[in-house]
Amino acid sequence: MAPPPARVFAELVPVQAPTPTPAPAGRCSPPAPPGREVHVSGSAELSAGPDRARVSLRLGSRKGAAGAARSSVARRLEYIAQSARQRGVPVCIVFSDFGKMQNVCNLLIEKLGTSVTISPPHFYHTPEAIDTLRRQVCVAAVGNTQQKAQEVCRLFGQSLGKPLLIREEETKEWGGHIDSPLLNSPESLTLQERIQNATAYASCRVFAVFEIKGKENRRNKLL
Repeated sequence: MAPPPARVFAELVPVQAPTPTPAPAGRCSPPAPPGREVHVSGSAELSAGPDRARVSLRLGSRKGAAGAARSSVARRLEYIAQSARQRGVPVCIVFSDFGKMQNVCNLLIEKLGTSVTISPPHFYHTPEAIDTLRRQVCVAAVGNTQQKAQEVCRLFGQSLGKPLLIREEETKEWGGHIDSPLLNSPESLTLQERIQNATAYASCRVFAVFEIKGKENRRNKLL
């Protein structure tokens, strides 16, 4: 999902020049040029799909004796573990590769038939994935703010200087699932709909102050 355009509000603010120190008698000191700043507010919004999926398996067997039934289930369970190992999937059936998840589930249904029941996958985010999303959206907001401040300065033929202040004003998060027990959801949902329902979103708004160095170097701009 492409992030929406950043919303930016900017103003050029003249800064009061410091009071000049009186020059010694007989010497004249030129007045210090006033400093100038650009104040900018900007925002960004990003999304992140789930990075894990959990599948629940239930095995059953009908035999004439309880021992034979247990043995049958154990063999099927070993087959499931072996199938997962051969495809590089953790035996606990927690998937980070959703393509492999589909392949393994289809194979187990094909080989074990009605003796195995596979629940629809539950998609969720690891805490590390959510932390990454938070950092990325903050960095994106700062980058949008700096870019817009530069465009404002160019509009007036000025050159953007170093940042004097960067403040995160608001961060919002919504959607997404953290690692948790399997949730009940309609079995009619497609795989893509389940992934979409588990997608996490975050937005961030920052306020920044940049100095204005002076007039833009037209020669460098032409080069």
